[in-house]
Formats: sequence, C-alpha cells, structure tokens
Amino acid sequence: MHPAAHCLYPELDATALTAFAAALETGEGAGLPPARAAEVQAVRAAAVFSRGKVTGADGDLLDAALWRHTGSAPRPAVVMPAPWTDLGWPAYAVQASRLALRGYDVLAYSPRGFAASEGHADLAGPFDVTDGRHALDHLLERAAGPVTRIGFLGVSYGAGIAQLVAAHDARVDAVAVLSGWCDLGAVLRENRTRRTAAVHALLTASPRARLNRPAQQALEAVLAGRDTPQSLAWEEQRSPFTQVKELGRRQVAVFLAHAWHETLFPAGQVLRMFQELRGPRRIDLSIGDHGGPEMAGLPGLPNRIWTDAHRWFDRHLLGEDNGVDEEGEVLSEVMWSRTLEPAPSWPVPTRRVRRLHLTGTGELADAPDPGWAAGVVCGVETPVTVAEAVARCGSAELAGQPRRYPAAAATDGAATAVWTAPATTATTRLRGTPRLRVTYRAANSGSTFVAYLLDLAPDGSARLITHAPFSDLDSPPDSLVSADLDLHPTAYDLPPGHRPLLALAAHDPCYADANLPRATLSFTSPEPVPSYLDLPLG
Repeated sequence: MHPAAHCLYPELDATALTAFAAALETGEGAGLPPARAAEVQAVRAAAVFSRGKVTGADGDLLDAALWRHTGSAPRPAVVMPAPWTDLGWPAYAVQASRLALRGYDVLAYSPRGFAASEGHADLAGPFDVTDGRHALDHLLERAAGPVTRIGFLGVSYGAGIAQLVAAHDARVDAVAVLSGWCDLGAVLRENRTRRTAAVHALLTASPRARLNRPAQQALEAVLAGRDTPQSLAWEEQRSPFTQVKELGRRQVAVFLAHAWHETLFPAGQVLRMFQELRGPRRIDLSIGDHGGPEMAGLPGLPNRIWTDAHRWFDRHLLGEDNGVDEEGEVLSEVMWSRTLEPAPSWPVPTRRVRRLHLTGTGELADAPDPGWAAGVVCGVETPVTVAEAVARCGSAELAGQPRRYPAAAATDGAATAVWTAPATTATTRLRGTPRLRVTYRAANSGSTFVAYLLDLAPDGSARLITHAPFSDLDSPPDSLVSADLDLHPTAYDLPPGHRPLLALAAHDPCYADANLPRATLSFTSPEPVPSYLDLPLG
C-alpha cells in the first residue's frame, strides 16, 4: 500500500499535456494529434496565450498561464489552481483552452511548493487562499474589458483551494470542485480511524513538492497517531465544510464531481457538505476512484464531468439558459450498469430501508438473534481489502472490470466474520448510505474493525459495494463496544441470484488499527441492542 513513490493520477498523460502547452506558446503543433493541433490554432486565433508569474503571499512567485481575449467586450473569468502533481498548471492546458474558446478569460497556476512555483505548500491554508486571490487580481489587471462574473475550478488539491478561495473572496460567483475534499479531518481520520494509506499517498505522490513545516508535521502526526488540539485546528482551517454558511449566504453556485469508490477523499464527507449548501448546487457521482471520472477529459477526450462543469459555468457565469439547473441536483452513475440517474436532491429518494439482522448462523435475517459470538483475529492480513493502493482501482472500474475476489476469499474464518442474506429474486437497487450497528468485545483498550458490504455472485466470487472503518479508543479492556457507523454512500444494482454479504475484519492496509496483534475481537448481538445492517433500497 505504501510504495516509495505514488501516483494519484495514473491516467494523467503528462507528456501530451506538456506538448499541448508548448504548442500554445509557439504555435507549432506538428507533433500533436490533428485534433489537438487544430485546437491550438483555434485557441490562438481567439485569445492571447502567455506564460508568466503571479506574485503570491509573501512575494513568492507562482508559475501561471493566461488565456486573455482582446477587445473591450465584457466577459467572465475562471481561475484554475492545479492538482497535487509535479506537472503543475499544464494539467489544465486543454480544458483551460476550451474555456477560453467558450468566451472566458482564464488563468491557470501551479500552487505554491509545486512544479515551478516558489514557496512551500500550505495544504490549502491561508497562504494558498491568499495566492488564489492574488491570482484573480493578476487576471483582472490584465483583462482587456470588464469582467462580469468569476469562477474557480480545480481538480483534487486545486479543488480544495478553489472552494476555500470562493468562500473567502466575495468576488467569486461559482466554483467547480472535481475530486476534491470538503472536510480534511474526515480525510485524515474516519470514525476515529487514521487513514494512513491516504497520508502516505499524499506524501509520496509529488516527490518534488515542498511542504511547509506545519503541513509536514500535521501529516506525520496522523501517521504517528498524535492528535493534538493544534492539529485539529489546522485541519479545520483547511476544510471548506467550515465555510459552507458563507458560500450559502453569498449564493455561490457550487458544482461537485466525485467517485463512489474514492480512496483518497471519501465520498461521504463531500455529500455531507453538499447537503448543507444553500445556494445553487449540483453533484455528479461516478464509478471509479480519485480523479478517475474526469481524468480522460484533461488531455481532451470526451468526458461527461468536464462537459457538466462547463455547462455549470455557462449557466452561472455566462448566463446561458442551458437547462443544467433543471436536471436535478444529483446525477448518479450506477454500478455496474453505468446508467445515469438524476435525482432532485441527496439523499436520493428510497422506497424503503431493509433491516437485516446479524445472526449466529452467519445469515443476514429479518429477525434478531441474540447471544451468539463471532471472533476475528487482529493483525492478520485480510483476504478482502478496500483497494490494492490509493487511487488505483479507478482505471479497472472505469473499464467495467471492478476487482473480483475469488470464491471463499471473504469467508476466511480467522480474519473475517461473515454474514450473507438470501439470494435476490430480482434486481435490488441500493441507493444511498448503508448503516451498520454492531456490538463487539475487545480484550484490550483500543480497537478497530473494517466493515465491507459485498456482492456475492452465484459462482462464489464477490465484488466490493462499499465499506467503512471504525475505531474505539476509550473503552476499558474486556468491555462491550457498540459501533454505529455509516458505510460509504453507493448506487449499486445487485443482480438477481446475487446475495449481499457483510464481512467484518480487524485490519485493512488502507487504515491504521488500534488493535494489539493476535488479539481477538468478538462480535455479538445483545438482546437489548441487536446488531443489524440497514440497506437503503431505491
């Protein structure tokens, strides 16, 4: 799970994007595919492209590129902070050009500490917010005519910065957030469980990035299990969720795009923010992992996420009556049919919630079954895991080949406790957030488990539907712990003949666990508080 170097965007074609950016500057597109070469010429005919430096906080110079229209006609503008990558702003070379062709003045820049920008990365802190505001100043000072409305757009790290600038700068009217985070605390810890694989991925994904000392210390504190009031305040300051009321007060139009199986920034914390937004809002939820749904669009391939982001800006910045705000606030891509389902809001409407009780026979049943015990050994590698590596499951899922666990993988008696429901007789539509209540006894103070909901096929193989971790850090040894947790939200079609399978394990390489090696967690169902799984059925 923790290679020396990690790629958050395995599909990102840095070579093609760098060549496109160079062609914008020189006009020489001989080495580009014909479609991209034609696009370069169209952009150069419509706007003036130039590279330059934005003076950011403390005088640090940020590497940037500007697409500027000539003439005094009023027009909107878009600022694009780059993702967490050594590539920097050229990641947006094609999409920024397409926004320019739609009539926007555009500035894309590399955040401090990345690529050719000076300074040290503040991980979307006050320095980065100031940089974003200065980038907007830089664009406005160079606009040939009046700027009517302003948007910020970012992917991943740039999405976090974009939201925070939009919250702190009253000039911003709309924001597009692609594979971003909204609650940094929930990204680093989920249900009190440290998300160590995500932190390792951030620390190793951009080897030449320069983090400032507070950011480095905050990430290292998560790995070491040191939670201090200072680190929690540091995370809160970098969480757009803390600014949701300001975004609503100013009616900032917010577009969010995220993946169901996101392993870097889990989808639940984004949906929680979406629910609290009070201005114009929309969220696109897709099959895949971090950055995957929109990644093909960066080099110019047709892409639903970028199309919707452009339409969002066209509606809220250009003022076009394109219908995007009449299509429902939620658009979900269903696993694995890839059907697109619009919905008026989140949570999406459900017909009912089916409650399945954990029993001593290993069944998920309609009635409680108190008194049994099912033990799992701690510190043992589990046959079922969340992902092989952070941000790596997206490619296969987008290609329609989700990870398939072999027969009996989920039923390893030592490492997992397993319950299955009867086979479905018709397609079962899971829509929303499954919830688990389970009681267990931990021999030691401090315990962790991970819950996996899987689709068990008739041939015995299984696919992951969703999951969630849980940690208890306070209970005394040998006490009963009641765990209530939301699994990650999902839109999943369980085919006829398949069975829902719940597996509980004490270890997953995505997370740090608080268990002692070779200790045992004993799951049970007390009569007053039965253990059950709630499935939202659409």
